[in-house]
Amino acid sequence: MIEFSNITVSDNHEPFVIAEAGINHDGDFAKAIELVDIAYESGASAVKFQTHITDKEMIPTDMKPGNISDESLWDIIERCVLSKEEEEELFTYSKEKGILFFSTPFSREGAERLNELGVEVFKIGSGECNNLPLIKHIAKFKKPIILSTGMNDIESVKISVETILEENSNLSILHCTSIYPAPPETMRLGAITHLKNTFQNLEIGLSDHSLGISVSLGAVAVGANIIEKHFTKSRKWPGPDNPFSIEPHELTNLVNSSKEIWKARGGKKDILDD
Repeated sequence: MIEFSNITVSDNHEPFVIAEAGINHDGDFAKAIELVDIAYESGASAVKFQTHITDKEMIPTDMKPGNISDESLWDIIERCVLSKEEEEELFTYSKEKGILFFSTPFSREGAERLNELGVEVFKIGSGECNNLPLIKHIAKFKKPIILSTGMNDIESVKISVETILEENSNLSILHCTSIYPAPPETMRLGAITHLKNTFQNLEIGLSDHSLGISVSLGAVAVGANIIEKHFTKSRKWPGPDNPFSIEPHELTNLVNSSKEIWKARGGKKDILDD
């Protein structure tokens, strides 16, 4: 079980659905505000962004992010950076709306900024899962951590988990397939059971990069208590993550259907009083 704000994450509580705005605002603050509104209206548990300080997290590079974009990774991130002041406004606006705001830092400087802002929970992305100096730094804040584990096997994940638990016991883990978009056959929902059996005292969930919401709902059925899903106002918006993100009506369906599946899971084959 993990707790923050007025939210509890456990088998006995409705799924914690993270509406992942990420960089789908493409650096446009007005769009970022729109994404907060959409997340709130959908009934999502939280809205999550990404905290980028480009020169603190990478060296200048012409590397392109696989099949996601023809633009260099440096240029994408540099364009999508939100300033400290904009993040403060997003944090305040989300709080006023009544939805939990948090973000994924990619550097110690980004983590420090979020901690000073007062975020209640930290998300560590798959790309930083085995960045042990960074995750140890974040763990020292003693705030809940959600660790995504794409591109890592169980032995690698164990090292990251042990590193965090040395400083902070308030940890949960997300299974993830780091393909954008991820075909269903790569999603391996059995990994959720694998993680639950391996880390029996930790909450387990899914960071879902597949198309649509069916895999996320399947994850709830097999025991995931956290679902993270990229969303956008329109898949026609520019930006590398928008094409595989879900739109507002799909996010609402994900929130509502995950609750229904959570209510239906468990039990045994016997005769109901009804």
